[in-house]
Amino acid sequence: MADKVAVVTGSGKRRVGWHVAQALAERGYALVVHYHRSAKEAEQTVEELRARGVEAVALQADLTQEKAARGLVEETLARFARLDVLVTAAAIWQRKPLEDVTADDVRRHFDTNTLSTFICAQQAGLAMVKQPQGGNIITIGDWATQRPYLDYAAYFPSKGAIPTLTRSLAVELGTRNSNVRVNCILPGPVMLPPDLPVAERRQAIDATLVKREGKPEHIARTVLFFIDNDFVTGVCLPVDGGRTIFS
Repeated sequence: MADKVAVVTGSGKRRVGWHVAQALAERGYALVVHYHRSAKEAEQTVEELRARGVEAVALQADLTQEKAARGLVEETLARFARLDVLVTAAAIWQRKPLEDVTADDVRRHFDTNTLSTFICAQQAGLAMVKQPQGGNIITIGDWATQRPYLDYAAYFPSKGAIPTLTRSLAVELGTRNSNVRVNCILPGPVMLPPDLPVAERRQAIDATLVKREGKPEHIARTVLFFIDNDFVTGVCLPVDGGRTIFS
């Protein structure tokens, strides 16, 4: 049976969650690689992890469905009998002018980005409070909820709820077991879309104080920081090269 187990949602594709899973594997965690539709990529990720001697499994779940989100945690516990870390990296974002945004657009973003985060964190946290060693939950928000940019009016409200959700669950779970901690990462430009126009890419980089694009590894290192520092909970930490404070 594994000594340490982590679930990273949205870690099948080579996006931020994938890099977080790699960092946790290096730390000796057994990995649950969650995916929704990226079955091929998730299985490839698991094969690569196993080739390195990492215990890993790919689990499919549509996290917008409560039963499926609960099932992800339940299956993890059935397989490994413990859960030490949950990182909620699954998310969607759609660019659309305000005039074209529909109620369905807003619901879809809330279901995927907010509700799925809540259900996964709720269920993982309630399992963690039963463990003497507790556990860590790390949610993923977005620095730009403080300074939203145009054409993402359905996306930003769904991410803006994540810090409040994080603080609420930190209190709810920490009062049940002081070894359960919940924190949030607010990424900046760490993995800009490859099809982003050159001018917009340059603008995003110039808007940071460090004058460079970050890397998903910066998010992975922050996950490890939250795990390592047992005196930090309920914190929402921008990892954005200073973009939040620079104008």
